[in-house]
Amino acid sequence: MDIIVVGVFAAVYFAMMLGGIPWSALDRTGVALPGAIALVAAHRISPESAWQAVDVPTISFLFGLMVVSAQLRLSGFYTRIGRRLAQMRVSPQMLLAILIAVVGLLSAVLANDIVCLALAPVLIGGCAQRGLDPAPYLLGLACAANVGSAATLIGNPQNMLIGQTLHLSFARYLFIASPPVLAGLIVVWLLIRRRTAGRWAGPVSAASPNETHFHTWQVCKGLGVVGLLVLAFLLTSWPRDVLALCAAGILLSSRRMASHDVLGLVDWDILVLFIGLFIVNHVFQTSGMLAGAVAVLESAGVHFQTLPWLFGLTVLLSNLVSNVPAVMLLLKVAPGAATGPTLALASTFAGNLLLVGSIANIIVIEQAARLDVRISWRKHASVGVPATLLTLALTALWLWAPG
Repeated sequence: MDIIVVGVFAAVYFAMMLGGIPWSALDRTGVALPGAIALVAAHRISPESAWQAVDVPTISFLFGLMVVSAQLRLSGFYTRIGRRLAQMRVSPQMLLAILIAVVGLLSAVLANDIVCLALAPVLIGGCAQRGLDPAPYLLGLACAANVGSAATLIGNPQNMLIGQTLHLSFARYLFIASPPVLAGLIVVWLLIRRRTAGRWAGPVSAASPNETHFHTWQVCKGLGVVGLLVLAFLLTSWPRDVLALCAAGILLSSRRMASHDVLGLVDWDILVLFIGLFIVNHVFQTSGMLAGAVAVLESAGVHFQTLPWLFGLTVLLSNLVSNVPAVMLLLKVAPGAATGPTLALASTFAGNLLLVGSIANIIVIEQAARLDVRISWRKHASVGVPATLLTLALTALWLWAPG
């Protein structure tokens, strides 16, 4: 047993579980990258091998789609969507239903984190103008973003990783994932509606959010590129990472929108987190200790290749160490293409269980707090816990239904 490798691996995943190092400024990314550097410095992996351990197609795919989402955010697309939603003259419960449907659709084809980041402030301002309590709508935003992002292989980082690593068919996965995702969105609406029990009013003295100016041409350009990109994913076998990079290149080639502004909205933290975890997991695997740990667990009756076991372990690890680190680790021990939908759906739906279970939840809560709207972990759990349990149960029934 290599004490250094075990120590670094344990420290990194312990930090993933806590969200960082307590009593320090180090978050998950701030631990994963130094962990990889420590393994290089300790000569457990050479710098050249460390670069080779990084899955460049996955990083390229993530980066390309982040640029696409960033361009749409900068062009004012999300602000316009949020404003139009808030101005709709419908009943409060119908507004919630429309919000959940729109957020679910946007999160399926664009990064769900950016959807939450852009829509939350506008939604709060709209609720304040209408005298509505923003809490049910913010909970709907967070939960629908998590559920909707599971519908495709481009909705969130872990799905992108799964699709790239296992070479899953975009269309085939969409066919498998759509029913539980649609059912999940309905479950979220029913739960929030029941929890609210008709008490929608709640005047809020919220600060006015800074709204992005709407650029018609840039929005049309961005949506056109997104549409072509999705069609290419569905109808061709061209490499998805190359297509995503081409889309990013087209959108960065602008006479009016500065490239540094678009790149400034790219989530570099998640890219660096991926790089660090790729290296740490590679060293742990090549050292033979991952295979040894798996052998011990299998001798105790835990079989990673069995879908029910994989489903349960995915849910557990996703809530312990977050879904991206959990998926990265489980892909090493359950690499078959048949495991892809199970990993993707279970890890994504599990994100609704706890307030810290997904980045989308945290973004909504933080954006709300900046505008003097407080959502406690208890309030989130009152929707998130039953939503997670019901969506996971429906998913399990769908995945293992006869025929």
